[in-house]
Amino acid sequence: MSGSRNPRWPAALALSGSLLGLAFSASSTFDYIRHLDRQVHDLHCSFIPGLSAQEGADTACRVAMYSPYSALFREDFWGGIPISLFALGAFAFFAAFALYVLLSGQHAPRRAAHFLFAAGLTPLAVSIMMAIISAVRLGVFCKTCVGMYVSSALLAAGGVWAFLEDRRQARAAAWSSAAPRAGSAPVGPTVPMAPLGAVDGPVGPGAAPARRMGSKLLLPGWLVALAVCTVTPALLYASALPSYASYLTGCGKLEKPTEPNGALLHVKHAGAVQPATIFVDPLCPTCKAFHQRLVSEGVFDKLDVTLVLFPLDSDCNWMLDRPVHPGACLLSKAIMCSDHRAMDVLEWAYDNQEELLEGAKAAAGAANVQAAIRQRWPGLDVCMDSKETALRLNRMLRYIVDNKLPVSTPQMFLGTTRLCDEDTDIGLSYSIRQLAPALRTR
Repeated sequence: MSGSRNPRWPAALALSGSLLGLAFSASSTFDYIRHLDRQVHDLHCSFIPGLSAQEGADTACRVAMYSPYSALFREDFWGGIPISLFALGAFAFFAAFALYVLLSGQHAPRRAAHFLFAAGLTPLAVSIMMAIISAVRLGVFCKTCVGMYVSSALLAAGGVWAFLEDRRQARAAAWSSAAPRAGSAPVGPTVPMAPLGAVDGPVGPGAAPARRMGSKLLLPGWLVALAVCTVTPALLYASALPSYASYLTGCGKLEKPTEPNGALLHVKHAGAVQPATIFVDPLCPTCKAFHQRLVSEGVFDKLDVTLVLFPLDSDCNWMLDRPVHPGACLLSKAIMCSDHRAMDVLEWAYDNQEELLEGAKAAAGAANVQAAIRQRWPGLDVCMDSKETALRLNRMLRYIVDNKLPVSTPQMFLGTTRLCDEDTDIGLSYSIRQLAPALRTR
C-alpha cells in the first residue's frame, strides 16, 4: 500500500488541531472558573496554552472574558455558561474521532472522512463569527481566542484534506476497475463489477483495495455523539454552580437617597424602567469599563440614572490628601455645566481618558485639561469657574459622606440596594437582573 494512499496524514493534522484547541479551551475555562469566587484573578493569556499567568498581562483577554459574548445564559446563572466549555467538549470529540481515523487507516469507512470534513468545518465557522465580533464589537483579539481560531483552522484543514484524499482514492479505484476494458477482451468468463465503494477487496488486476463506504447510520450516530460531547461539560458546569442569591443584597443600602439642594445630575432615557444611582469619576478606568459593560449588556438605556460625580482628585475632593486622578475635578465641573449634554461629556472623558490623564500629569497639568475641554466643549469656562459650580460639586461630595460610602469608584445602587463590587464583571448581567427584575429581557 503506497504512502500516498494512506489517510493517516490528514487525520494526524486534524488530531493536532483538536488537541491544540482542547488545550486552549481548557486554559480559558480554568481562568473563567477561578472567578466564580467573585474575586479578580490573573489570566493565562498567551499563544502557548497555560503559560505563566500575570495580573493584567493582557487586557484583551480580560475585555473578552467580561464581554457579553464570552458566555451564554448570563441572566440565569452568575457568570453564565462560558462558551469555552462548548469548545472544550467539541474539541475533545474531534480529538477522539481523529485518533480513531488515524489508527484505523484504510480500515476506517469512507463516511468517516466525509464526517470529519463536514463536521470539522463547524468549529471554524464559530471561530470566524467570534473573530468578527472581536474585531467589530470588542476592538481587541485575546491570545487564547486566537489560539482557538488557529486550532479550528487546523482541524478544518485536516477534514478537507481527508475528504480530498478519499475522493482521490475513489477515482483511483474507478480507474483501476476500468483498466481490463481498455485493451483486448479478457479470455474466459467475466466477473460482474460491484458498485464502487461496496467492495472490500481488489476490484481488478493491479487495483488497490477499495474502502467500504459504511452504514448510513454512522453519520447521524457520530453527529449525536458530537452534540452530546459538546453540551455535557456545560451541563455539568451548570449543575455544579453554587447559589449566589445570599451575596447579592449584602453590600449595603443608600441611607439617604435624596439630596435636598438638587445638586445631583439626572439622566433618564426614553425606555428607562429602573431607578439607579451611580457614583463615578470621569478619569477612573474602572468606571469607564463598568459603563461600557452596562452599555454592551443593554442595561444602561433602561436606567433612570441619578449621576453623582465623585472625582478622586484632591484639588476639589477634601477626602483625599493627594490626587488619584488629577484633572478629574475640572472634568466633573465641565459635566455639571453641560446640562442635557452631561452624558456626552462624561463619555467623551471616558473615550479620551489616557490622553487627559497624561495631560493632567504633565508640567502644565490643569491647563492641559482645561484646553482639551475648551477645544471640544467651548463655552463652559465661565460656568466651570463659578462659585455655584464649586458649591454644587461640594454638595455632591457631602452627599457621599452623608451616605457613609467608601472612597471608591464606581459604585452603583439599584433603587437603594448597592450592587456589590464583586458583581460588576462576569456576574453583572445576572446580579443586576436579580436585583431589578424589570431589567430582564424576557
